[in-house]
Amino acid sequence: MTTATMTSLQRVLTTLGHNEPDRVPLFLLVTLHGAKELGLSIGDYFSRAEHVAEGQIRLRAKFGHDCLYSFFYAPVEIEAWGGEVIFRDDGPPNSGTPFIGDPEQILRLKPPEIERTPCLAKVLQATEMMKARVGDDCPIIGVVISPFSLPVMQMGFDRYLDLMEDRPDLFERLMQVNEAFCVAWANAQLRAGATAICYFDPVSSPTIVPPDLYRRTGFAVAKRTLARIQGATATHMASGRSLPILGEIAQTGTAAVGVSGLEDLAEVKAACRGKLTVLGNLNGIEMRRWAAAEAETAVREAIAQAGPGGGFILSDNHGEIPWQVPDEVLLTIAEATRRWGIYPLQET
Repeated sequence: MTTATMTSLQRVLTTLGHNEPDRVPLFLLVTLHGAKELGLSIGDYFSRAEHVAEGQIRLRAKFGHDCLYSFFYAPVEIEAWGGEVIFRDDGPPNSGTPFIGDPEQILRLKPPEIERTPCLAKVLQATEMMKARVGDDCPIIGVVISPFSLPVMQMGFDRYLDLMEDRPDLFERLMQVNEAFCVAWANAQLRAGATAICYFDPVSSPTIVPPDLYRRTGFAVAKRTLARIQGATATHMASGRSLPILGEIAQTGTAAVGVSGLEDLAEVKAACRGKLTVLGNLNGIEMRRWAAAEAETAVREAIAQAGPGGGFILSDNHGEIPWQVPDEVLLTIAEATRRWGIYPLQET
């Protein structure tokens, strides 16, 4: 297959097969930038599926990256349960006061019905619109928050950590309910046209919980949940470290892992080789201040460390590029990927 005929989807599938495509795929996971592109506030942008679909299409046309991203904002799942979402003018919406105030409420929890929940139906509609526009040319990445990580927004960090230790019965009940929701939500997105599901699971990262605790909790949850999702998945640590648990992540059945800018990318790639495709690991926070030369250097170094042999998708390390990152930086990243990511790779 020639470089000229390889579509974004073909490029990504070749990479996921741990082979070298025409060039390193680039995922610019831009969400808020769509509002800028349409001249809307963040709140207005996310108020209509049409806005998000159009924003994603325009951003891909501008930057030339290899995916569309149907992710709205993390607390859309909290909104689905009746929880509070707080919008801001210059950053992602956040969840408000946790809706589980008393752990005993967990016994009465029932997962939302996906298609009957307006905020989730809006995401599905946007996904359908994107699919109608790009067909099989480009992968569409849907998102779920893992059942193990969602409780941070449902009940608050401190109460959730206490629940794990003090009330294993309620912890297991919460995982049961969250798993049912996560699977239904993921499969609804796949039916709407998503190519794959990003399984955000930052609480499983060794940055948050010790690996031994993960192996007893988040690992088991991921194995059960991912086995029921009817499509490809990528697990993302949302800036958290993953190296100490990469062996377990590979056993969950996921195809790729989003890795931290705090870890050595070459070491991560070596641990993942032939088992997991590596997604990462440009630092989105630092990206806000990069000059063109810094952006190009970061791209070259990442490709040199993780690109050989395929199995690498260049992206940011968090799964959501900050609002403050200038378009000029993203354009430089895209241009540098097209320059330095051509296979066979140039020595740098």
